[in-house]
Amino acid sequence: MLLTRAFGGGGVFAWATGIVYVGYDTVLLAFVFYQTWHLRHPAAPPRPDMPPITLGVIVAAHNEAGILPRTLDCLFAQTDAPDQIVIADDGSTDTTASLLASYGLTPPPLGAIGPASATHPTLRWLRLPHGGKARALNEAVTQVDTDALLTVDADTLLHEDAIGAMRAAFAADPDLVAATGVLTPLCDRSAAGRFFQWFQTYEYIRNFLSRHAWSRLDSLLLISGAFAGFRSTALLEVGGFDCDCLVEDYELIHRLMRFSAQHHRGWHTAVLGRARALTDAPASAGAFLRQRRRWFGGFLQTQFWYRDMVGNRRYGWLGLAMLPVKAADTLQPVYGLTALALLAWFLATGQFAVLLPAAGIMAGKVCIDLGFHLWSVVLYRRWTGDAHSTRLSHAILAAIAEPFTFQVFRHSGAALGWLAFLTGQRSWGTQSRFVLPGPVAAPDQR
Repeated sequence: MLLTRAFGGGGVFAWATGIVYVGYDTVLLAFVFYQTWHLRHPAAPPRPDMPPITLGVIVAAHNEAGILPRTLDCLFAQTDAPDQIVIADDGSTDTTASLLASYGLTPPPLGAIGPASATHPTLRWLRLPHGGKARALNEAVTQVDTDALLTVDADTLLHEDAIGAMRAAFAADPDLVAATGVLTPLCDRSAAGRFFQWFQTYEYIRNFLSRHAWSRLDSLLLISGAFAGFRSTALLEVGGFDCDCLVEDYELIHRLMRFSAQHHRGWHTAVLGRARALTDAPASAGAFLRQRRRWFGGFLQTQFWYRDMVGNRRYGWLGLAMLPVKAADTLQPVYGLTALALLAWFLATGQFAVLLPAAGIMAGKVCIDLGFHLWSVVLYRRWTGDAHSTRLSHAILAAIAEPFTFQVFRHSGAALGWLAFLTGQRSWGTQSRFVLPGPVAAPDQR
């Protein structure tokens, strides 16, 4: 209906699709700004009122021998060491076996966890036939006996205080069933890698602030599986990860929240600003589009599976606010790409009566985005204690350039996700890995 305005409307309202897109995005920015205002004076870390809890780490790995040593180095360097570290070897065919042997581990039977390492007493090896990440995690979940479990991707490096922050959060709040750490993307040093790292850095900052905003309404649904914490009993009670979902971490939180509401458990989720990590991120256009195609295809799949929760007051703000917003988000790439295509059409056909006011709206939106970019960087630094991975000058440039560059890639990847969802696609290709740096120090507390 909005698209027909381009052919039957006059003035700026011929660009009605773009106006709706810009307006919707601006309302969401205002919501996040309001809900994160308190972070300008972040609260002190929680002091657990309960006895310390045990915590295990599961690293699901398939042919990750090139980066596993870095991941393990960071886990061994934690100021609050985990009680157990399990490498869930998902049928690796590279040199993973010899690598794990070099850590003092002996190959266990398929489906079993082997004895502790002779040199690293908390390290264990779970050897599995190849079945995918979700199956590997589920096998590990049933065999690791700790109060809380962390899932850490093999290409994710934890800051040295990350596990301590996770353990403290779960010990302090018995109703906390899932928590995500804050991730910073890291790409290779190629020109394309620098481009994608630049934009993804500020995208991740905004995304994690948005997650924190929704968590204040008890409506956080996205817990990043690359670095996520779960209460073991709750995870087992809902049946673990869904092996048929394209984004098993996102689907799991829907299931936890539905179960909580149906059984009156009062469970909730959280974003922990002091639990930080670096994670490998796509460094080329092809890799980025493949990642976003899978993410958005899985997002649509999950939205469809849980559509009965949308607008349902039984789920509180989650049903009445968060899920309706997510339902609207399914159309964001459609609006975004259509608005861009219409601008190109108006320019090609010389329709300056539309272009000039549309350009004014876009200029206003860039100014709003610029202000939010700068404010989000300030909040992020205070919230996480990380003053090194962001620069205000880079944030300014990103805010100005993003609508015409990176945002096109994002919407294109999401549009491919629509195609993947509608066609039932399950193959995504292989993402190349960047060898991440070694152990990561704690954030500067000054």
